Amino acid sequence: MAESLLLRGIELRYVLTNHLARHGDRTVAELVVVLEHLGFGVSGRPSKAVSDALRWEVRLGRVYKRGRTIYGPGYLPRATEWRIDRRVAELRERALPHRPQDSSTAPDWLFE
Repeated sequence: MAESLLLRGIELRYVLTNHLARHGDRTVAELVVVLEHLGFGVSGRPSKAVSDALRWEVRLGRVYKRGRTIYGPGYLPRATEWRIDRRVAELRERALPHRPQDSSTAPDWLFE
């Protein structure tokens, strides 16, 4: 397996927002696992990078903070949702070669 595809800025925010919109509430630790299993990585401490990215999305109303480390989906206008979906689909395609080969260790909720 090759090195993970590094995400930062708007790309990281879009991947996280898209996952929350599709799968509902998740903890920061669960979102870090999601990124790893999709073949993505972040520079620095993953939990801090995810929290920082989500804090920006909370300000925009696309994500809501449900608890200390729990985030859930907020309101996404249709045009914004379409734009995020397109960009995330492109990123996931680019990350395919970076995904772990053995997904048997992946939690069941990852594929819901």
